[in-house]
Amino acid sequence: MNTSAEHDHDHGQDHAHADTGRRGGGHDHAHAHAPQRFDRAFAIGIALNVGFVAVEAFYGWKTGSLALLADAGHNLSDVAGLVLAWGGALAGRLRPDLRHTYGWKRASILAAFVNALLLLVAMGALAWEALGRLQQPASVEGTTIIAVAAVGIVVNTATALLFMRGRERDLNIRGAFLHMAADALVSAGVVVAGLLVLYLGWHWIDPVASLLIAGVIVWGTWSLFRQSLHLMFDGVPEHVDLREVRALLESLPGVAGVHDLHVWAMGTSEVALTAHLEMPGGPGDDDFLRDATERLHERFEISHVTLQVVRVPFCVPCAA
Repeated sequence: MNTSAEHDHDHGQDHAHADTGRRGGGHDHAHAHAPQRFDRAFAIGIALNVGFVAVEAFYGWKTGSLALLADAGHNLSDVAGLVLAWGGALAGRLRPDLRHTYGWKRASILAAFVNALLLLVAMGALAWEALGRLQQPASVEGTTIIAVAAVGIVVNTATALLFMRGRERDLNIRGAFLHMAADALVSAGVVVAGLLVLYLGWHWIDPVASLLIAGVIVWGTWSLFRQSLHLMFDGVPEHVDLREVRALLESLPGVAGVHDLHVWAMGTSEVALTAHLEMPGGPGDDDFLRDATERLHERFEISHVTLQVVRVPFCVPCAA
């Protein structure tokens, strides 16, 4: 006998279902776990940053400040990052169809990866330019740098706060939050550089500040890059310990073995699991399947569970 059970907390559509397959019967129930939507936050954040990029680029060009121009370029890449993140979030809400049975949830992972990649490339270009400027420091206007960067602290902090409540549960939103929080820190560094230029005449501090900016951003972005790349190749999400998942399944009553256990991210906020449960005494009933899926969801936040129950394994188990 072969029994399959599926349990899908489809957060994007705010519903879930369980299907006990050949055993017949079904169980449908609603969930109030739908992920928070950040459309308004994205719109406000993009508008604020586009305006600030224009101001920063103008005064960076006018004063000859590499730090301001570099930060304007970085903020422009952040605007692109916010657009990408928003696009990924919107694509993830598209309903599944006959051609895309999971929908477009993975778009949010791709958006996070491209976001991180853009930042790393931009910071490489910034570091190269700053090294060149170190050899021939140019005079800059400290007062203007301080004023513009101070505005940047306000804009970036306000934008970061818009995404603060979603940063723990969604890698895509976390990317937006980290970029804005890093920008606020960078702007604070530019203010310090401007003060040193103004009061001590240290014009060389401008390219040095640019190098520090690049270092801070690369440090903060590397984790996002690594995690999004990991998820793109169906890696197990960091908050899920596969050994603990296996132990939970093996502890279920009547389960003699667990085979073909796979866990991967459907998107930046949804995790899927499939597994074969070996139950010599016969497959469990609906309550068994419901308990298993709910325990996986509560402990590991796995929202889409598919369990296949067999008396005797009939296929070669994979390594997982």
